[in-house]
Amino acid sequence: MEEGKVTEVASSIAPKLTDWVTSNSDLLVQYGVNIISAIVIIFIGNIIVKKIANSVSKVLAKKKMDPAVVNFISSIVRYVLFVIVLISALGRVGVQTASVVAVIGAAGLAIGLALQGSLANFAAGVLIVAFRPFKAGDYVEMAGVAGSVESIQIFQTVLTTPDNKMIVVPNGGVISGPIVNYSRHATRRIDYVIRVSYKADLKHTKEVINRVLAAEERLLKTPAPTVGVLALADSSVNFVVRPWVKTSDYWGVYYELLQAIKEELDKEGIEIPFPQMSVHMDKVEA
Repeated sequence: MEEGKVTEVASSIAPKLTDWVTSNSDLLVQYGVNIISAIVIIFIGNIIVKKIANSVSKVLAKKKMDPAVVNFISSIVRYVLFVIVLISALGRVGVQTASVVAVIGAAGLAIGLALQGSLANFAAGVLIVAFRPFKAGDYVEMAGVAGSVESIQIFQTVLTTPDNKMIVVPNGGVISGPIVNYSRHATRRIDYVIRVSYKADLKHTKEVINRVLAAEERLLKTPAPTVGVLALADSSVNFVVRPWVKTSDYWGVYYELLQAIKEELDKEGIEIPFPQMSVHMDKVEA
């Protein structure tokens, strides 16, 4: 009985639906064409946007601009152009573009209030690109982490650590704290503190250290290395040793030179003491 009622209702609706489609066929065709056109606009527009963004990247790269800055600018160009393509597609299906712009503006204001941190990161990214405290490939320390700069993105900076870990640092955190760039200058100074026994001949110790420095060809002659007594500590006399090297040679020289100093001091019989304490005991007569 229920199936008969359903069949009866369907048979009564079908003619009405057919009549409505027939009477509005022109409108349906127009809307169909507009929807297909909008899809085509988005598809082709997306391809064009990518090509334009890639072209911008290539042009900036040819001008030998920092790859991190190139990535930042190309990302902004891609997002802006895609928004324009999207508005054009909406206009094709009959949406008033002026209203769309107004809605986007209102939505942008609301989203901006809700995502103040993200906007701060974007503004910080602009400042990083403008002032360029570092570039791609630099080894930096910032926001409590250290690594080589891989890219500067719209909202964050990507670092790679020496043990090949990826660290993503929000741009706001980068700007809000100190930035230490170890790669900015062509030369760096190595700082050692060498501890020797109080029994050691200080003049002879200094001559031994200078001899080791002179034998290392990667050290720079200018500025000259500094070797001197830094402190008379509790258990040792502390020498400061400060040679200069090219930044690219820093770690290789650091490890090898420290080993060479230790071996030469051992060869000359100059003791490197352990921390020690002298205890004096007085006998009290009963």
